[in-house]
Amino acid sequence: MNSSAPGSESNVATGNQVISVTDDTFETEVIQSTLPVFVDFWAPWCGPCRMVAPVVEELAREYAGRIKFTKLDTDSNPGVASALGIQSIPTLALFQGNKVLDYRVGAVPRDEFRRMFDAALATKTDSPAAQ
Repeated sequence: MNSSAPGSESNVATGNQVISVTDDTFETEVIQSTLPVFVDFWAPWCGPCRMVAPVVEELAREYAGRIKFTKLDTDSNPGVASALGIQSIPTLALFQGNKVLDYRVGAVPRDEFRRMFDAALATKTDSPAAQ
């Protein structure tokens, strides 16, 4: 499925759409966000993490303004991962405040992410305040 423009996948989202968070910024960037926040728990040595990264960047562009996309390097920031009980990476979680709406472990297909995101957005859109 090639729904993105050719050549648009590499530089556009890198560093722009997917925000790196740390143990120190997780509370502010994720928990206190008014938008649902997707967190990619990853590490540089993780092969499946590297496989998921371009898909996450593409989806960050697709869902811009509706879902905030972040990533947390679990090697450099073990506090949050430990507090959340994350034992395998990539762990890919969708937060709303301090609640995990949905998550996946391992490399999953793009459509699986879309189902996760669309379900969360449908719930949010169904509220009268969102209209």
